[in-house]
Amino acid sequence: MLEEDVLGKAYDARLMRRLLVYVRPYGGLVGASLALLFVDGLLQLVGPVLTQRVIDVALPARDLAMVRAAALLFAATLAAQFACSFGEAMLTGLLGQRVMLDLRVQIYAHLQRLSVSFFDRNPVGRLITRVTSDVESLNELFTAGVVAGLGDLFTLVAISVMMLVVDWRLALAAFAVIPLVWLTSHVFQSRVRDSYRDIRARVARINAFLQERLTGVRIVQLFGRERAEARRFDRLNRGHLDAQLRSITIYALYFPAIEFLTTLALASLIVTGASRVTAGTLTVGTVAAFLQLVRRFFQPLQDLSDKYNTLQQAMASSERIFKLLDTEPSVRDWAIGTRPSGLGARHDLGRPELPGAVPTAESRWPSAEPRKGVTVEFHDVWFAYDAPHAGRGAEGNGDGAGAAAEPEWVLRGVSFRASPGETMALVGHTGAGKTTVISLLMRFYDPQRGRITVDGVDVREMPLAELRGLTGYVQQDIFLFAGDVASNIRLSSPLSDEEVAAAAARVGADRVVRRLPTGYAHQLGERGASVSVGERQLLSFARAIAADPALLLLDEATSAVDSEVEAEIQRGLSVLMEGRTTIAVAHRLSTIVGADQILVMHHGQIVERGTHRELLAREGLYQRLYRLQVMGVAGAGRD
Repeated sequence: MLEEDVLGKAYDARLMRRLLVYVRPYGGLVGASLALLFVDGLLQLVGPVLTQRVIDVALPARDLAMVRAAALLFAATLAAQFACSFGEAMLTGLLGQRVMLDLRVQIYAHLQRLSVSFFDRNPVGRLITRVTSDVESLNELFTAGVVAGLGDLFTLVAISVMMLVVDWRLALAAFAVIPLVWLTSHVFQSRVRDSYRDIRARVARINAFLQERLTGVRIVQLFGRERAEARRFDRLNRGHLDAQLRSITIYALYFPAIEFLTTLALASLIVTGASRVTAGTLTVGTVAAFLQLVRRFFQPLQDLSDKYNTLQQAMASSERIFKLLDTEPSVRDWAIGTRPSGLGARHDLGRPELPGAVPTAESRWPSAEPRKGVTVEFHDVWFAYDAPHAGRGAEGNGDGAGAAAEPEWVLRGVSFRASPGETMALVGHTGAGKTTVISLLMRFYDPQRGRITVDGVDVREMPLAELRGLTGYVQQDIFLFAGDVASNIRLSSPLSDEEVAAAAARVGADRVVRRLPTGYAHQLGERGASVSVGERQLLSFARAIAADPALLLLDEATSAVDSEVEAEIQRGLSVLMEGRTTIAVAHRLSTIVGADQILVMHHGQIVERGTHRELLAREGLYQRLYRLQVMGVAGAGRD
């Protein structure tokens, strides 16, 4: 999971065309940069021309005025080259930064659209590498790659033409080493590409390692893993160091090799020109001008090899970025995408084609009306995390091996109905499939078989924003964002400060807020680290009910609060649940004895259903679970 994907070609025209789409809005910057580069390339020809003129004309004639004029013109040329270089650097830098901004915004927006199943298989550190390091490589492509490379090509052509015009024999002598330069650059490029791929893979591993260990730093410290984890990080870091050193070694060999070939070309030029100067068929000024032209000729040639390396890096990064951007959510949102004709085949094994999607504009639950409960139904739902269309599909990394094997079903033929105003509880052993029911209802995943409906509408036909806008969800793994308390309760709901305070008061979270130094403006740490687990759970309750949901989903919602706080929450929830639909997952059976319907799940199936009294009288699995908990509580009390 931590390895980088296999890369394709060093240069891919298809990828380049996609990259140029991001450049089109900034065509003015590109045009101005190219104009400055072309002017700079022409200005590089002025020095050799002035050198030839001074040596062959001014010095023999002892014309000091011509020498001074040439010197002033050369100084003006250098100043103009400085201005062109400065302007080109500023413009290409601005181009790269703007392209990076657009690309990062698009990647982040796309990541938020992807389904939960995608993040189940892709480490966060690897995704961070996409948004940071890979995008930075594309910045180098635009600031020091494509535009500058075109400038180098123009300079190379201009110098070559001038050399051929001035003296084609000397030009051919200088060009004799070009095959050796090409061979050296070709070897360099292949080695650098392998080295760069290794570096990117090791950077991704380091990012993934750091993200996981820093997120779980409490566990690392609790179990005394600091030294062991430090050794693992040291091995990763040393691997990255070795990869970087290999890259440095390649560069350290390449540049001296090119310098040696440049010197070889100069020596060939001097040997060829010396005999002709002696014979009087060539002037010293022409040889001196050629020496400068050859030096200028090999500089862009060397730069182009380095630009090719930049291009290779950018192609590798763009391949990974566009692969991410091309990843389609396995849970499709028909309010955003176009509904394919094969929806029935994709989402159900043998179920008839679904009718058309419900338009967003025709919302079934207008926000202007008070929220009422909804009817939730599961119709023979089967689900497996490892089966096709459960998340592998567009987002999977599997190769299809074992696709024909029977999936490991987490839910098997689950059917139930929860009516408005009814509280339904899901109980059972760990791994029975209770939380999976909630995840399917929220469309974090889609089932392989069967249907889930809300007020008779298949949830796969509803826009995700509409479905999730109905729901208040309190999960077992509480997540609070770094920010003030009010924004964590409000989130996307357009609530006033008074409404936020009222939502907190309904579940007793106002007691937590009153203890904070700055109340609702108090800044929470990362994941709400500045408050206790129980306090975070109270705040998550306030967040869930703040939007006045039609459907409440509670996944072990009171697992982190004590009995006194739990009783207070239950009093607040009893008011909120009136007329609404509530589905609660619970391990503590004492919290759901008053539920209208209790479903007992075992190995992905509903094995019992009824009220608390009915299930106890049945003397089945529910009774055994309840007695185990009651005996455990009684034993703890005696202790």
